[in-house]
Amino acid sequence: MVHALSADNHAAETTPPMAATIGDNPVRLWGMSSAERLRRQCVRNGVTAVRAWDGLDQGRSQLLLRTDWVFDEVLVRDLAKRPGTILVDSRNQEPVAAHVSAEDAAEVAEMLNSSRIVPADLSARLRVLMPDDLSSSYNHALRKRETPFLLRLTPEALPKIEQRMFAGSYKGVTDVITKYVWPLPARHVTKLCAMLGMTPNMVTGIGAVLMLLALWLFAEGHYLPGLAAGWVMTFLDTVDGKLARVTLTSSKWGNIFDHGIDLVHPPFWWWAWVAGLSAAGFTMPGGEIFALIVIWAGYVSQRLQEGYFIKRFKIDMHTWRPFDSFFRLITARRNPNLVILTLATLLGRPDIGMALVVFWIAACFGVHMAQIVQAEQASKKGPITSYLSA
Repeated sequence: MVHALSADNHAAETTPPMAATIGDNPVRLWGMSSAERLRRQCVRNGVTAVRAWDGLDQGRSQLLLRTDWVFDEVLVRDLAKRPGTILVDSRNQEPVAAHVSAEDAAEVAEMLNSSRIVPADLSARLRVLMPDDLSSSYNHALRKRETPFLLRLTPEALPKIEQRMFAGSYKGVTDVITKYVWPLPARHVTKLCAMLGMTPNMVTGIGAVLMLLALWLFAEGHYLPGLAAGWVMTFLDTVDGKLARVTLTSSKWGNIFDHGIDLVHPPFWWWAWVAGLSAAGFTMPGGEIFALIVIWAGYVSQRLQEGYFIKRFKIDMHTWRPFDSFFRLITARRNPNLVILTLATLLGRPDIGMALVVFWIAACFGVHMAQIVQAEQASKKGPITSYLSA
């Protein structure tokens, strides 16, 4: 491990530092310059004063970042909170960024510009940390354990860097389609959207139109066209989130727009599917009323179960144990239900498909109740934690 010495100026600051980018790298990431990406990362983490390094004494601590390296956002966030720190590459211990006092800024900026090692006098009075020392590998928001990336940005390395960045934007615990089917095509479409200058909200808007189209087609009994619209909508639901993360363009409104649509539409789709069976010449096994009660009660109760688990145990239900993460792959959410409905419809029995979805919703309710009961019992021995954070 790289050694680290502390000083008085290492204490947490009340005033955010200023930020400066070191160098001028022409390589563009997801349609933007490296300097622009660093600016967005800084602003998103409370460092709003960002400029190219000009050598002037700004009278405030400085967050200095080289443009020939690509930083995982968590590294920028944590470095902004750690004054008196130099960040080095894990492989060669090459200095790539720093958060230092105004007095040290010029010397450290020159070191970042010209040196491939941290001089002894700087390492004697400043912390020298590698990415693993600076930031945790557990990403709570994306529900996964993953080492923060720090990558040298060159034209030759760009394809692999963008692939790594895209993979880093994925949730670790999600459904089977999102985890295993969408990543490759979604990466190419996300790249295309970024190059065209499309915003995540534009993609979400297209998805919203397709969501309504699928709803109407299901209600009319046009199941195959409806499924086509539905699947494209779910694909774009993956693209808009990844586009927001790789281009650092997420917003409060965008989150509400995207998650609001995701939260509301699935039970309406299943209701429309049941309503469209008569138009397609089928009847609902067990009766429409029973099916709709299970669909709505199951959907609402699943959300309540997950919310209760988070409130009660302070972790996501699906990140507690390996089984819980596995079950999230197939639990009765939108995409696994669409798989059931698609296979049944291709076999000519959309009615049986919905009957299977109704059964699966009820079965998953039982599994989630068992998870809650088991967690209650386990919590008597102490707080429960995610296996991913161990």
